[in-house]
Amino acid sequence: MSALASTALASAGLTTYHNPLLPGWHSDPSCVYVAERETFFCVTSTFIAFPGLPLYASKDLQNWELASNIFNRANQIPGLADTEGQQGGIYAPTLRYRNGVFYLIVSNLGPQLNGLVFTSTDPYSDEAWSDPLVFPVYGIDPDIFWDDDGTVYVSSADNNMIHHYSLNLSTGEIGPVTYLWNGTGGAYPEGPHLYKKDGYYYLLIAEGGTETRHAATMARSKSRTGPWEPCPHNPVLTNRNTTEYFQTVGHADFFQDGEGNWWAVALSTRSGPAWENYPMGRETVLVPGMWEEAEWPAFSPVRGVMRGPLPKKHFVQNAINKPEHLTFAPGSDIPKHLMYWRLPDESSYAVSPRGHPNTLRLTPSTFGPSYNASSVTDPITFLARRQTDTLFSFSIDLEFNPQSVHAEAGISVFLTQEQHIDLSIVNAVTNSKATHALQLKVTGRGNYIGPLSNVTTEIPRGWTGKQITLTVESLNDEEYQFSASLSSRAARKEHIGSVSSRVVSGGTGPFTGTLLGVYASRGGHAPATTPSSAATKESDFAYFSNWRYKGLGQKIDHDLIVPSF
Repeated sequence: MSALASTALASAGLTTYHNPLLPGWHSDPSCVYVAERETFFCVTSTFIAFPGLPLYASKDLQNWELASNIFNRANQIPGLADTEGQQGGIYAPTLRYRNGVFYLIVSNLGPQLNGLVFTSTDPYSDEAWSDPLVFPVYGIDPDIFWDDDGTVYVSSADNNMIHHYSLNLSTGEIGPVTYLWNGTGGAYPEGPHLYKKDGYYYLLIAEGGTETRHAATMARSKSRTGPWEPCPHNPVLTNRNTTEYFQTVGHADFFQDGEGNWWAVALSTRSGPAWENYPMGRETVLVPGMWEEAEWPAFSPVRGVMRGPLPKKHFVQNAINKPEHLTFAPGSDIPKHLMYWRLPDESSYAVSPRGHPNTLRLTPSTFGPSYNASSVTDPITFLARRQTDTLFSFSIDLEFNPQSVHAEAGISVFLTQEQHIDLSIVNAVTNSKATHALQLKVTGRGNYIGPLSNVTTEIPRGWTGKQITLTVESLNDEEYQFSASLSSRAARKEHIGSVSSRVVSGGTGPFTGTLLGVYASRGGHAPATTPSSAATKESDFAYFSNWRYKGLGQKIDHDLIVPSF
């Protein structure tokens, strides 16, 4: 940050706060401040998860609630069901607000590449978000910009170039393509955002790849299409070539608050420069800055402990960082912050079915969190929330008495269908005999180097047919600990095993972050087709209740852990 900016910020009334702003998997953030609502709104990527494009709202930049899911109906993006890649789907949105309307523009990397524009006048309603306007986008990371004459332009990244073209918001037609500035020589120029201020067009991009070389750089021009003058102190935001705990800083967006203060949001990974252990993946961080008239912006470097001119603190009833206890009460819906992997088979999920109040019933899919390599897009019965704390406890009560061999149900620490850790009750085969057992199973290895082994142990005598509590805890930032107990004696836990958090770091999920959830599966075996198959299927239902998540601490520097709340 420039000396001028540092001096100005030092003289302001500053408040201490902690990064990340949005903890857990919240990559590619884009934010706006809406003055008439006195509210900040931010959106992040969700790739192939559904519902997608969560819109978060805050009055004070610290206490956030989930206002709505922009992608909340399967028919908005039906191709998500057929998206094979674990990192496909909805890439890097841009959120903007103009004349009472919210605009969300994004690329969808499904069976076909499309650009999508969603609109709404009510950010707190899922239903108010439109079906998307579909347009022929160039690549990924589209940005939407209105010039002074009202013409709409899109900037997007494709083939290592920033493309720029007009967009008709009524028809989806685009105009001729112009190529803009492509950075300072770093790999993969992408994530463009175009701003106009003090007679200049400012172009912000990400470059260096979304790894430890990641950075945000900027150029400006008196003309919308250039020529471009690079910022003399590029990059404007990065932690590359440092030993900071927050790394991979980039893909930024800038916005102003109601007092005229400038802020930047960006993605970052809590990994240190080793970039090996980061199960929560790419998270959203916030830094203050200065942007004087006709000058270049200057922002503070990303740290775990920050100081900035935050608005007055505002209480939020449904803050996203509160401890969570879901009871699945009769008449309730599945909470809107929970996520599926691709579009779900809705018939596989039932809240408080007859005879089982206050439960979530899951019908096993053929495969659980894993996929069938011959049919990758088969729906899986899996429902999860983000891991949002370095240290946490997640538990669920389970009633499950499977009769089909290999049927299983339990909890999953999930990064992708190729990387996850599952603790389940399974109808296993031991000595040619089906036996109910507790099973801890690891799929994939991510950044972990070393031996991995699965654990299968018979359910203790006296537990059979009773409700069992499955628990996963992270009591340090290096491993997950799995345990089980009778729900009636929850304090008497049986330790099942521990698995390194590097298993769900990197690998096939470098763009996402760990989810914690529940699943039901037939272990890769198709359902029975005998005359009694309906009865067999019903006996394999899994009934989950008392879903609990509690953050126990956030690691925000190499040797610093602060309370979660």
